[in-house]
Amino acid sequence: MNIGQISGMMAGAVLEIVTLAAPILITALVVGLIVSILQATTSIQEQTLTFVPKIGAIMLVIALLGGWMFSHLAEYAKRLFDLIPSMAG
Repeated sequence: MNIGQISGMMAGAVLEIVTLAAPILITALVVGLIVSILQATTSIQEQTLTFVPKIGAIMLVIALLGGWMFSHLAEYAKRLFDLIPSMAG
């Protein structure tokens, strides 16, 4: 195993992290932005108001995309385990 292969594995790991975290993070960002705009237009300045919609939206995204996220992560783990014999030699 050389440095190029190791850096390729690290780049793949970072890509997997970004791919799996992006739907949740984008949802939290969009919901937070919408709630902030609503707070600014209605002059409601409650700090805790943003948490409940964000948590609800994140739970919905996890419920809808959780299967895809798990299968994607399982495929990545399988690819890594398939590389183990080549690392021994």
